[in-house]
Amino acid sequence: MHDQDGPDLDLEPLFARGDTGAVRAALAAMHPADAASAMAALPLAQARAALGLLPGPARRAAVFDYLPDLVQTELARSLPRPELAALVAAMSHDDRADLFRHLAPEEREALLPALAQAEREDLRRLASYPEGTAGAVMTSDYATLAPDLTAREAIEALRREAPDRETIYVAYVVDPERRLLGAVSLRDLVLAPAGTRVATLMRRDPAYARVDEPRGGVAARIARYDLLALPVLDAEGRLVGIVTQDDAMDVAEAEATEDFRKAGAVPNLAAGLRDAGVGLLYRRRVGWLVALVFGNLLSGAGIAAFEDVIAANLALVFFLPLLIASAGNAGAQAATLTVRALATGDVRMSDWGRLLAREALVALALGGTMAAAVAAVGLLRGGPGVALVAALTMVLVVLVGSLVGLSLPFLLDRLGLDPASASAPLVTSVADVTGVLIYLGIANALLPVP
Repeated sequence: MHDQDGPDLDLEPLFARGDTGAVRAALAAMHPADAASAMAALPLAQARAALGLLPGPARRAAVFDYLPDLVQTELARSLPRPELAALVAAMSHDDRADLFRHLAPEEREALLPALAQAEREDLRRLASYPEGTAGAVMTSDYATLAPDLTAREAIEALRREAPDRETIYVAYVVDPERRLLGAVSLRDLVLAPAGTRVATLMRRDPAYARVDEPRGGVAARIARYDLLALPVLDAEGRLVGIVTQDDAMDVAEAEATEDFRKAGAVPNLAAGLRDAGVGLLYRRRVGWLVALVFGNLLSGAGIAAFEDVIAANLALVFFLPLLIASAGNAGAQAATLTVRALATGDVRMSDWGRLLAREALVALALGGTMAAAVAAVGLLRGGPGVALVAALTMVLVVLVGSLVGLSLPFLLDRLGLDPASASAPLVTSVADVTGVLIYLGIANALLPVP
């Protein structure tokens, strides 16, 4: 399944005029992705009508595959069972398994009897793998060859399989028990002498994934080795599916989206922002925000503890928002860089010490530059004493914020938690509290209190 940008063509005015012929012609002339984009903007009844105007199950399935998950599910629920069964049968194996997972149990049970037995069993098997694993994103639509075939025989076999396979550019060589022996490209088969055996041409020990491993690692492996597809094996080493490059791109996009949401303390947002309801957005955001309210009470407690020095030097209040915001900004920058580096494998836990030392040097340089600017303002607003306090604080809060932002993702990773949970709100709140305490502590030590 795929998400996409907004539509290029507004079909609603054509429906309002009752000009279904124009709708049919417009959809026929569009790429399936563009047709899906236009259909996704329509009310459900019109989207269903537009789907029916597409010529044949294959074209309907091609467009349906590009619709957002929520639109797919709503359309599937609105279709009569025979129409839905024909659509599902024409869909790619992995996409129909995704749709099946989004249906309610009773809807699944109603659909299955309308499918052919082979499709029914394949759908049940693919949909049985847990979300977030290689099995949940793989397809069973792949080409296999026996090792004793000649290049000519292999090409003929692939020619027969091509209409029913998602890709034939890479075929997987298996033994009678479907254990993976190697992989061979169509290019190698075409260029080889006709009598050369597949066993001679195949690449032995190809990269593969286990069916239960996280999907993010699968996408990273496909990108690392520049693969068209990655074979997926079960616990006994048998080939059970492949993850194609386009599915890996979808996985990478989904993983990046989830990381961004976690960084903003909005995890588990199943729907896209456009389709999410008020209740869902409230539930996903309220927990962290309430927790951070209580965390930020520590800032208030710190201010209360230094009431005397604030009362004696009111110019301190002017710099308080500026300083704690600088600490939060520096921490959020460091956290963002670290979370992304951990997600892509650019850094590991063993790199923490070296990165911490480097971040300290960078933070001191940044803090010193910012301190020079704030000191100049401090001289104008509160005199030399306040300028010194503000400058020293700026250096220290940027240093502390940066080191906290760098270290929290590593800490969470060590604890087995998602580093993306070191979200900007969490880092900012920690930096705010420490910034207040550092600022007023320095002021209390250096400025006169009657």
